[in-house]
Amino acid sequence: MQIPLRMTFRGLAGADWLEAEIARRVAQLERYYPAITGGRVLVQLDHRRHQTGNRFHIRVDLAVPGGVVVASHESSLHASLRDLGTESSSKQSDINRERTRAVVAVRRTFDVVRRRLQDFARRQRGAVKTHAPRRRSAATPGA
Repeated sequence: MQIPLRMTFRGLAGADWLEAEIARRVAQLERYYPAITGGRVLVQLDHRRHQTGNRFHIRVDLAVPGGVVVASHESSLHASLRDLGTESSSKQSDINRERTRAVVAVRRTFDVVRRRLQDFARRQRGAVKTHAPRRRSAATPGA
C-alpha cells in the first residue's frame, strides 16, 4: 500500500486489538489485489444502550488504480448467539460481548470488501463473461 491505512474510531477508544484485526484483514486483501494504493476504515459505535448489544457501523474505502472499492456494515439489533460463536449466555460472554460483536462486524465488512475487490479485479482483467444479444422473434405472443 502506497499511502498508509487510516483508521478512525468514533464513540469508542481506539483499541489495539481492533486495530491489529483491521490491519490483518487489509493485509489479506492485498493478496487478492496487490495494487491497493490507500485506504480508510471507520469504526463507529452508534449507540451504547441496547438490550441486545451495541451496534457497530463499519465503513471501508480502498483506493485502487482506476476506482474506489467501498463497503459498509451496520450491525443488527438482533445479532444471534450463533454469529457470536456462543451457544449460551454466561458471565464471560457478557464481559467480552462488545469485543466479539466488533470482530463479527469487521469480519462481515471485510468479507464484502474482498468480494467487491475480486469483482473489480476481474473486470479490470477483462475476465467477465459477456452474453450475445438475444434475438427477438417475429411472432407476437397470444396471437
